[in-house]
Amino acid sequence: MITIASRYNGPPGSGNGGYVCGLVAEAVGPSATVRLSAPPPLDTPLTRTVVDGVVRLHDGELTIAEGRGGRPSVPAPTPPSLRAAALAEERYAGLDPARHPFPSCFVCGPLRPDGLRLFPGPVDDDGTLACVWRPSEDLASEGIVDPRFVWAALDCPSGFACMPAGTETVLATMTASLTRPVQPERDYVVTGWRIASEGRKHRGGTSISDADGRPVALAEALWITLRGSVSGA
Repeated sequence: MITIASRYNGPPGSGNGGYVCGLVAEAVGPSATVRLSAPPPLDTPLTRTVVDGVVRLHDGELTIAEGRGGRPSVPAPTPPSLRAAALAEERYAGLDPARHPFPSCFVCGPLRPDGLRLFPGPVDDDGTLACVWRPSEDLASEGIVDPRFVWAALDCPSGFACMPAGTETVLATMTASLTRPVQPERDYVVTGWRIASEGRKHRGGTSISDADGRPVALAEALWITLRGSVSGA
């Protein structure tokens, strides 16, 4: 049984999409594609099964997520410097809780002092977002940050890069490759960018690089704007 602790929420009452994708991907491998099909419940025993290489997360008879091998098909842009990423955080659109769709999100919520505190803001005028991530020791075991949190860090920056402002837009699918281990108490640059949008569907990318610009992880994601959301008919 697997339980998503309430700390790891995204929208209120459900698990952060990237973290949940990481739960599924750890049974697939360092490169995987994961599709979320229902809001992941918190503090609820879930079952993870593996059949013919397909990993599924179940809440009783309901399938929450499904994963299999896969790799991102998009290249990552050159990451900004740590200084540029730190300055970009000051322009993060979600710093004001009133302007954030889910201000208590574990990854990017301004109301979460115990979260990842990823605040991706615009680097320049091309729509690229960036921030600095310094993972805390409590996210690591034996000197390596749990890959679940790396998947979580790959989540929200792509969303902010591609979702329409003022909407409630949620993660639907993420494909990611983790290429180097992430170490706690070290600075990393997280970069997010928009790929394309069509109606309520939006695609974005996220990369994580170390302080020397070496790639650590890459992801592409599909986001869906909820029906009835502002600007999301």
